[in-house]
Amino acid sequence: MTTILLIILAMVTVGAAGFALVPNAFSGGRAEKRRKALQGDIRVNRLEVAATRSRDERRKSVQSALKSQTDALNAKKRVTLPQMLFQAGMTTKPATFIRNSIIFGGVVFVLLVLVQVPIYLAPVFAVAAAYLLPRMWINRKRKKYQSRFLDELPNAVEAIVRGVKTGLPLNDSMRVVAKDAKEPVRSEFGRVLDQQAFGMSMSEAIAVLLERVPLPEVNFFVVVITVQQQSGGNLSEALTNLAKVLRNRKKMKQKIKAMSSEAKASASIIGSLPFVVGTLVSVVSPAYLGPLFTTTIGQIWLGVGVTMLSAGIFVMTRMVQFEY
Repeated sequence: MTTILLIILAMVTVGAAGFALVPNAFSGGRAEKRRKALQGDIRVNRLEVAATRSRDERRKSVQSALKSQTDALNAKKRVTLPQMLFQAGMTTKPATFIRNSIIFGGVVFVLLVLVQVPIYLAPVFAVAAAYLLPRMWINRKRKKYQSRFLDELPNAVEAIVRGVKTGLPLNDSMRVVAKDAKEPVRSEFGRVLDQQAFGMSMSEAIAVLLERVPLPEVNFFVVVITVQQQSGGNLSEALTNLAKVLRNRKKMKQKIKAMSSEAKASASIIGSLPFVVGTLVSVVSPAYLGPLFTTTIGQIWLGVGVTMLSAGIFVMTRMVQFEY
């Protein structure tokens, strides 16, 4: 009986050991699958970490490039006469502009003498007019040129995005913009392609665009293209985000313009009121304002009034200018 019990216990022990060991032997494939899955997860995690690191490095490079170019733009606050003519889209040479300004000043001097302005004040007014008025005209034309460029720039960027997504190279996409876009974007992108035809790289050629139109929006575009040329990346995605940023800035600009229109109208009315009143008084009573120009005390007070009026116009102009 004891022998039978020992045999039964031995069989139970062997069976238990078999149940404990055989599943591990048969589950070798499952363990291998589990090990491969774990290795696959580790590989995917490494790829994600590498992609995140590359994205962060690209973002840091974009930020550093944007900061350096923005600092360079801020450092160039003072614009020389050749730069003003270049950025206004004019082909006039600086010597020609200076000659025309001197001629304009001479004409103003003759007109002031004809209206009997004192001979010692006429040259001062003529020199001021010859120096300030042509430069104000150039600055106004330069701002209009930049405004028209910004209005068309988002469409140009989106056209480049469509071209890149369809498989066209960046140069061919820019060539489409240089052919079909509105002015002045068409001529500016054509100038970039011309610079490349002369042997410049894309990074060097696109920098000419920033010199021509020194605006933050153009700086964004130049930085995106430059960083993509240097470190690679998804150009279509970067330009798509840039197009959204440009359109949002354009909407903000239009909103600020609408909100400040009332203040600008009030400033224009207040600034022009002395000239309108003086003209109407001169029409009704021509001799009423004569002492201001013919007497010494009148000329002094006329100079004081012009100075105060100029200061007031300057303050009102600065008050209705908003940065966006």
